[in-house]
Amino acid sequence: MQSHKQRMLAGEPYLPGDSELAGDRRRARLLCEQFNATSVADPERRDALLGELLKRAGEAVEVVSPFHCDYGYRIEIGDRSFVNFGAVILDSALVRIGVDVQIGPCVQLVTPTHPLDPDQRRTGIESARPISIGDGAWLATGVIVCGGVAIGAGSVVGAGSVVLEDLPPRHLCVGNPCRAVRKI
Repeated sequence: MQSHKQRMLAGEPYLPGDSELAGDRRRARLLCEQFNATSVADPERRDALLGELLKRAGEAVEVVSPFHCDYGYRIEIGDRSFVNFGAVILDSALVRIGVDVQIGPCVQLVTPTHPLDPDQRRTGIESARPISIGDGAWLATGVIVCGGVAIGAGSVVGAGSVVLEDLPPRHLCVGNPCRAVRKI
């Protein structure tokens, strides 16, 4: 029988309260705590902590504190990407951030979801869907991206937008729910 971690990694429903997953989240929180407490005057230490926390942090990646994530090992950040302060990444599924991406303050990337039926929700089971942010995209302040979404390369997502569906490349996208309003 698969463990709940194996189920989560396979994209199947899982119990996040499972002791192995709880241990993984604790590890990530401790690393985030250390990262957030490390001075910008010590870039080598900050880079080392990101390297330990994340699946991949490319060259010249900058993540501004505070930063929070669930696991870390499901997050890939491409070269020269910038993640501003207050970012929250709930990475029960893979979160792939491309090259030269700009992420504004207080952005949330949220892969997990819970059943709509209250009886099913009480079981504690959840599932997750990946998020992909294309090269050169910009997510402005306070954007929320839900699981199962791909944001096209070069797109701009306006402040406060809630992204529930894929967005095309090289478009200005705004709103709740977010929609493409014009080509860039």
